[in-house]
Amino acid sequence: MDKERILQELNFQAVRSSGAGGQHVNKVSSKVVLQFNLDASKGLTEKEKGRIVQKLANRLTKENSLQLQCEESRSQHKNKELVIKRFFNLLTEALQVPKKRKKTKPSKAAIEKRLQSKKKAALKKISRQRPGTDQ
Repeated sequence: MDKERILQELNFQAVRSSGAGGQHVNKVSSKVVLQFNLDASKGLTEKEKGRIVQKLANRLTKENSLQLQCEESRSQHKNKELVIKRFFNLLTEALQVPKKRKKTKPSKAAIEKRLQSKKKAALKKISRQRPGTDQ
């Protein structure tokens, strides 16, 4: 993943933010919408693109475009920084390959402990029986 190249491929759009803010919110475009076209990206390998499509399938549009937005701050610049940070966190999470599980056998001590507890439970049940009901 080439972060500098991907950063150049991002498209930003400033939109009017919703919610409270009085008269200021009606005249300032502080909400930032980030768009990233996955198919046209040259900062990712084909293998990485496939992994992202698989992991982020529910977040991609029909054109394989990823869209994120941020309106947390009143500042457009701060929102742009936040959405870029969130975007790269999302990409790095999607590109992480999970470790394969190594099969392990239980240790001899663990096997012995299990057998001892089974014997102890069996003796407890035998001691609860009435005397003289042997068969």
